[in-house]
Amino acid sequence: MHQNKSYTNQAKYFNAFNLINGIGPINFKKLLTYFHSLENAWSADLNEFNQAGLSQSLIEQIKKQRLKINPDWEMERINKEKISLITIQDKKYPKLLKEIYAPPPLLYIKGTIEPKDDFSIGIVGTRKLSSYGREITPLITSDLSQAGLTIVSGLAKGIDTLAHQAAIKAEKRTIAVLGSSVDKKSIYPAVNRRLAEEISQNGAVISEYPINTKPLAHYFPQRNRIISGLSLGILVIEAPEKSGALITAKDALEQNRDVFAIPGHILSNNSLGTNNLIKLGAKLVSNANDIIEELNLPNTFL
Repeated sequence: MHQNKSYTNQAKYFNAFNLINGIGPINFKKLLTYFHSLENAWSADLNEFNQAGLSQSLIEQIKKQRLKINPDWEMERINKEKISLITIQDKKYPKLLKEIYAPPPLLYIKGTIEPKDDFSIGIVGTRKLSSYGREITPLITSDLSQAGLTIVSGLAKGIDTLAHQAAIKAEKRTIAVLGSSVDKKSIYPAVNRRLAEEISQNGAVISEYPINTKPLAHYFPQRNRIISGLSLGILVIEAPEKSGALITAKDALEQNRDVFAIPGHILSNNSLGTNNLIKLGAKLVSNANDIIEELNLPNTFL
């Protein structure tokens, strides 16, 4: 029981620091390296933050904001929303995500992360999908789900929505990674709140952002590194030349993950991004088996 309490305590201080503007994964790492526990860090003198390697402007933020934050009260708000926390020190923290550069120190979760989610595929693509994307996404997602892969996406309109829905329909696991927080009123886009609820019943809705975080534009590229970080590979279905899905593919390459793309009509704007990815070396995919074979999954898995 004692161990559980100390874990909750740590999560409480992770959340408290996460509420301070400008902390971010790199500074979390400095705090953990220097103080060993964030509970120690929370009550530390300001000059110790200096020794831990934090910038003067961040130390000013800590000085200002620490007085206004009550870690226990903040945890009550999280519990009220039925959100659970996993810190980077927790055994349950996703293995693949821990390997990336600057992994999120804290995950806010509606639903559950399970060991089988180590076998995940990220599926991303345009919000403005064509009939081609509308036809392909459920087909290939359903086959990947049936093969036992957890489907990871970003809850956006378009391809993301169809991928989550196909996994739910197959009664298989899916994870949505948000560029806002996971409390009910912050879920973005609002039209997908009901979908988020369904995902949390058989999977997880997750974010690195504390509750009441609005979906600001610069959070989405950040969020994309988590989609690829949780996944063995990323499948891009329909993406124009400039697309968030291509940022996710770039993250995947940097994280040494496989990148897959579905080819499209050469005159279609929605295929410019995917066709370019294939030119650059992404694996061309025409069915789920192309991915399953490439990922070299263990036989016990299939």
